[in-house]
Amino acid sequence: MKDSYEFLKSVIDTIAEHVVVIDNEGEIVFVNNSWVLFGQQNACLINKTWEGVNYLKECDKAAAMGDDVAAKAGSGIRAVISGVKKDFYFEYPCHSPDEKRWFMMRVTPLALQGGDFFVLSHHSIVERKLIEEEMLNLSRIDGLTGIPNRRYFDEFLDNEWKRCNRLGLPISLAILDLDHFKLLNDTYGHQAGDDCLSSVGKVLKDFCKRPSDLCARYGGEEFVIVYGDTDLDQAKVLVSKLLKKIRSLNLPNEKSPTLPTLTASIGLASMHPSYKNTENDLIKQADKSLYFVKEQGRNNLSFYWNSQQLGPE
Repeated sequence: MKDSYEFLKSVIDTIAEHVVVIDNEGEIVFVNNSWVLFGQQNACLINKTWEGVNYLKECDKAAAMGDDVAAKAGSGIRAVISGVKKDFYFEYPCHSPDEKRWFMMRVTPLALQGGDFFVLSHHSIVERKLIEEEMLNLSRIDGLTGIPNRRYFDEFLDNEWKRCNRLGLPISLAILDLDHFKLLNDTYGHQAGDDCLSSVGKVLKDFCKRPSDLCARYGGEEFVIVYGDTDLDQAKVLVSKLLKKIRSLNLPNEKSPTLPTLTASIGLASMHPSYKNTENDLIKQADKSLYFVKEQGRNNLSFYWNSQQLGPE
């Protein structure tokens, strides 16, 4: 048994994939160097050797906090251990603050003299997923502005809300409306209006750099921005700069009662997701903030924080 185990360790340590070996109770008996290195680089190292850690229990803990990935992984591993399945394959996202990442987990049984074990390997599938995502995004992009459309926004907000809920993070949503856009269209023509929308779309892209950020065309002359892991103070700084950037475009709107150039109004809301609220509540509060700033004269920012109207900027 000892010779077989040592041979197994020597082989697995040479594998580039992240590999962990568990017994039929879910307890970790071995992890390879790649696994340890990934844990060190991503602040998810439970201890130096992972000895005494039960993989299944860790999945259960995460699942109890709303982690769907952990719940599916735990269920699949148990199916292989019990013999219900011969093996188990599972693709899942594991994004960092700086990059998008996906892995495929493969669970296979391993019989060694003295006991039954199970190999869990986590293989990076980032290249394939990025290609798939790019193809999917083609159906999610607004043709005029080149930024995501309403459909993609709905999907993204749902996923980001769940992520922030699971991790206890704040999330912010801004709804932006171009002031007196109908007057711009009537004065200069629809082509000028389309050019204006395209210019605003380009500006919005510069304010969404992280995987947890998204800008989208909400409809007509309305746009939305999602900022995951971002509280009200942080979001206010960003959208205040955005308002100034739109003004600096100096796009003419000479008949506007606000200013003779294009301006915008923004309603901002921030929340900590919980069982007491939903992403629809976040949208409603951002919309109320937008209505409030329009009533106050436009060309400004108004904001909500956890259901409390705090006023204009």
